[in-house]
Order: sequence, then C-alpha cells, then structure tokens
Amino acid sequence: MSVIYSRLAVASAALAMIAATSTGALAQKKYSPGATDTEIKIGNTVPYSGPASAYGVIGKSVGAYFNKVNAEGGINGRKINFISYDDGYSPPKTVEQTRKLVESDEVLLSFSSLGTPTNSAVHQYLNAKKVPQLFLATGATKWNDPKNFPWTMGWFPNYQSEARIYAKYILKEKPNGKIGILYQNDDYGKDYLKGIKDGLGAKAASMIVAEEPYETSVPTIDSQIVALKSKGADVFISITTPKFAAQSIKKAGELQWKPLFILNNVSSSVGSVIKPAGFDNAQDVISSAYAKDPTDTQWKDDKGMKDFDAFLAKYFPDANRADTNVIYGYAVAQVMAQVLKACGDDLTRENVMKQAASIKDLQIDTLLPGIKVNTSATNFAPLDQLQLMKFKGDSWQLFGDVLSGNVGG
Repeated sequence: MSVIYSRLAVASAALAMIAATSTGALAQKKYSPGATDTEIKIGNTVPYSGPASAYGVIGKSVGAYFNKVNAEGGINGRKINFISYDDGYSPPKTVEQTRKLVESDEVLLSFSSLGTPTNSAVHQYLNAKKVPQLFLATGATKWNDPKNFPWTMGWFPNYQSEARIYAKYILKEKPNGKIGILYQNDDYGKDYLKGIKDGLGAKAASMIVAEEPYETSVPTIDSQIVALKSKGADVFISITTPKFAAQSIKKAGELQWKPLFILNNVSSSVGSVIKPAGFDNAQDVISSAYAKDPTDTQWKDDKGMKDFDAFLAKYFPDANRADTNVIYGYAVAQVMAQVLKACGDDLTRENVMKQAASIKDLQIDTLLPGIKVNTSATNFAPLDQLQLMKFKGDSWQLFGDVLSGNVGG
C-alpha cells in the first residue's frame, strides 16, 4: 500500500512540476532591443526643418498621444519612450538619424517616419537589420511588398491608387480635358504620375499636354505654373508637398487660371496649405480624404472629434486644430498603440510585425465612416479607401462614395 502511495506521490509531484514549468514558459516575457519590463522605445524621423517642415507637426502629435498613453498607465504597464529626430527631408540625414535610432538608441521599431525619398534611403537597411518600419507617413506603393520587404508597412492609401481615383474623376467630368501636371521630381511625385497615367489608360497620351517637375530645393514653383497655363491646360494636377501646394494654389489664383484643379491628399490640410494659399484661390479645388476634417462642421457633435478635442486640450494645447497632419498623428499613434497592446509580453520585433499584419476591421473614430484598418500577411496596406472632396467657402465638402483605386504593391 505504501509503495503504491509513494509512486502516486512521485507521479503527482512530476505532473505538478511539468504544469508549473509549462505555465512559466507560457508566461515568459520575450524582448528584442528597445523593450523591457517598464519601457518600449519607438524611433521616428520627420522634417522639423527644411522644405517639408509643415509635416513636423506629425512627430509632435504622435509624441503628444504617447504622452497621453503614458499618463494613463502605458501599454501593458510599459511606458512609451518616443524618440523623434529631425531629418530635414534629406535622405542622407535620414540615414544618419535612423542608424542612430537603431544602433545607439536601440529602439524596438521605427514608426511613422515621413517621406518617400527619406524612407527609401533606409528601406533596405531596416529590413536587413530586421527592424520593423511601421505605418510610414508616405503613400508610396512600394511599401506594400511583404514578400521582398517583410519588415516595412505603409499607412496611407497608396499614391497610385489615389491617382487612379483622380484619373477616373477626370475621365467622367472632363473627358476631353487638357491635363497639366506639376510633380515633385522624386519617388513620391513619380508614383503619383504613374497612377494618373495608368488611370487614364490609352487616353493619357492625348490628354496630358504638359508635365512640369520641380526640385524640393527650389524656393518657388511659379515658373512651372505659368508654363502649364501657357500650354492650354484646363485640368491641373498638383502633386506637391504643403509648401509647394500652397504656392500652386496661390499662383493659379494670381494668374486667374481656373482649370479643374486636383490636389493630392497629403497636401489638403486647411491649416498648413489652404489658408496660406488664400480661401478665394482654393474654391472648387478637388482632393480626397480618409480621415475626418476637424474644420468640417458636420463632425461638431461626433464622439471621435470630441475625444480628439479633449486630447488636444490636455496634451497638445498649442496645436493648430485646422492642420490635418495633427489628426493624422493622433490616428496613426492609436493604431500603433493597439498593435503593441496585442503583443502582450512578447515584445520581439518578429511579434510586432506579426501583430501589425493581423489587423482586422479596426475602426478608428477619426477616420471617415466606412473606412477601416485591415492588414494581413499578404496585405501591408492598412488603408486603401478614399472619398473625394471639394473645397467650398472655408472647408472641404465630401461627395460621392468611398472609393478604392485597387493598386497592390
């Protein structure tokens, strides 16, 4: 009897040990550089200076949101250490600052860094280092390429998809139009240009009467606007960053040139583009949106906008509410926080990418109704829908259905 009891006791003890070991294994915390029991380091580069400095507010907005997260207890008990450096929209500077973030600051991931040429400069480096390059503040089509660049994920509806939507609109509204295009002479501008031509299809050759590139180093694009008008264009597509977008609207107004004016989404901010250009000059300009415009009165009683206003009042009181880059930073930081929360105690870079690629119908309350965030192992484009809008009075007015240009990586 005692022998049997002893054997049972040994067996019970062994089972208890296995259970304890298994529980310990399941509860074990896993970290890559940049993550600890108390902290998550996130790196970022944006142009706080230089020709695209209007976008610097994105870094400030993201930082303010993470301050909110930290004040509310952090993510799974860990505080966010958001390290944001100025790259002046200069690719060599981006390389320098990104290497510093990875090799000196040892961040867990790079998040919401701005610019197509700048992110392109560190694209291969971050993938070689297996450092997540997440939710980039650029809509270049190439960020949706999980097969070749499994550590990089975009955010915006991609530029080619957006451009195709504009092309469809032109074909419907002005099928015999003469199109003049102003574009930034880099990957960003050329991505849009390709989308426009693809969207116009066989009619591109006959409809596009002039293309005028510009460099970000120039002080003004006035001469390009004059050239496009002189070519007889009655459709004008401005593929520009904020400084040059405002110049293009203002110069067209000074010339009393009234084409069908299309402005790319990334420069549609009322605060940083339209107001400096002059409301009178911007009447009837066409653009697109995926997020709610804080200046649009239709959202005055919207819960998402009320939460956004409460955030501004407490964590970013000096923000220009009319600048859509502020609400962009707020929204994208919300998604990043959701991804990190989903990681639990497995804060390895591999799991960060796994969770970023597993977003299903996520609704962010500052996005337009019907627009949801979705990703998968084969889809690294979190947003792929837009709604057209026209500038009237002192604000944008949405019209038509939510659209997709259906362009993959």
